[in-house]
Amino acid sequence: MSYGDWEPVIGLEIHAQLLTESKMFSSEPAAFGGADNEYTSPVSLGMPGALPSLNEKGVEFSIRVGLALNCEISNHSIFARKNYFYPDLPKGYQISQFDQPLCAKGYLDIYVDGKPRRIGITRAHMEEDAGKSTHHGEYSLINLNRAGVPLLEIVSEPDIETPQEAGEYARTMRNILKYLGVCDGNLEEGSMRCDCNVSVRKIGEKKFGTKVEIKNVNSFRFVEKAIDFEIQRQISCIESGERILQETRLYDSTKNRTYAMRSKEEAHDYRYFPDPDLLPVVFERTWIDKIRAGLPELPREKAARFQTQYSLPEYDANVLTQEREVAEYFEAVAKACGNPKAASNWVMVELMRELKESDKSIEAQPIKPAQLAALIKLIEDGTISGKMAKTVFAEMWASGSNPADVVKAKGLVQITDTVAIEKIIGEIIGANAAQVVEYRAGKEKLFGFFVGQAMKATKGQASPDLVNKILKDKLKGG
Repeated sequence: MSYGDWEPVIGLEIHAQLLTESKMFSSEPAAFGGADNEYTSPVSLGMPGALPSLNEKGVEFSIRVGLALNCEISNHSIFARKNYFYPDLPKGYQISQFDQPLCAKGYLDIYVDGKPRRIGITRAHMEEDAGKSTHHGEYSLINLNRAGVPLLEIVSEPDIETPQEAGEYARTMRNILKYLGVCDGNLEEGSMRCDCNVSVRKIGEKKFGTKVEIKNVNSFRFVEKAIDFEIQRQISCIESGERILQETRLYDSTKNRTYAMRSKEEAHDYRYFPDPDLLPVVFERTWIDKIRAGLPELPREKAARFQTQYSLPEYDANVLTQEREVAEYFEAVAKACGNPKAASNWVMVELMRELKESDKSIEAQPIKPAQLAALIKLIEDGTISGKMAKTVFAEMWASGSNPADVVKAKGLVQITDTVAIEKIIGEIIGANAAQVVEYRAGKEKLFGFFVGQAMKATKGQASPDLVNKILKDKLKGG
């Protein structure tokens, strides 16, 4: 993607809602949904005299992410008050971290068009979420169920060079958060949100241009489209003699454009100061070691292992490891059937197609790994053909039945009796003498006609390999 003499400078701020049972500083549920203002307490409502109490699990989850992102973990971090007035922030300030965050100076490796790129992580700091405002003409409604929900804000360095890299960075980050089990990555429900910082400068310049923030983009495709629009808007403004304003903008996906929301605040506008109600977060390094020992195998590591352990192509390994649950399902099938490549093909093609069309999760779908492995074994031992297997798979998906039961009920056993197939093919050749003459005269495309006739005569149950072998011999005059 080219922008002429200009180059973009891009950074992302990803807000990940942590999967704790309770809120960051109070005991009410941190769950999505609930009746309006059901999940509230004096702490999240900002009542006078209510004191916050830190959620230990939120700290543990944050350390997990920091370790996975190769960050330095501080064993002395401080919560601060970020002061601003907005109706969905009852206290008049947000509890966040400022100059002493929990995690800092990390990096994330991404791959775009097969090429590696390392994106720096400035910091990953803990904070609480605000409530939600909905606007209805002359009035607004406030729902404070989300107020106080634990967030981890992950801030990248301005190392991202294209909208495509930004999209891949966000996707890779989501996969890691889900593998770690700390965030469900649901963009539609707002449990993962992306803010995009964008500026442009002439190629070769060292000084950054004026930064614009695009707030709360809720899909990876929109991240790419919003950034691309903003880059072109800024270039057009500068070339027209206009000045870029430092501001916060929103993205309209229906019109594919950004528009101004408010002027962008600087850190001093928030009047940060240490929260007097919360002690510094201090812990022994042995706790970090314990958390590190419990980290799961992450997507990139798992993909590399799949290539070496199961001899899978790089493409297969990358597709299968995008979602932790899919990777675990594949591995269970591969171990049960003993044929990793066949397991990969069935998971990537048939299973993933059904998952997409049905909008089911892999945990909710009806075919267990052992059942899919059994289906693959039926193909390998010649009981059914690959074509028959697709019919069996469809019935398994519809009913959850075992493949052997489906084969028996539908009479789908493959015919492997050489004598029986030779007899059928002999009858077909005898009934189509003209086509035989044409085939032997060089019209080799007629071979497909004979295969079709043989499969029709056996109701699709003849072994395709035997049909092909016997037909070739017979048509040569054997």
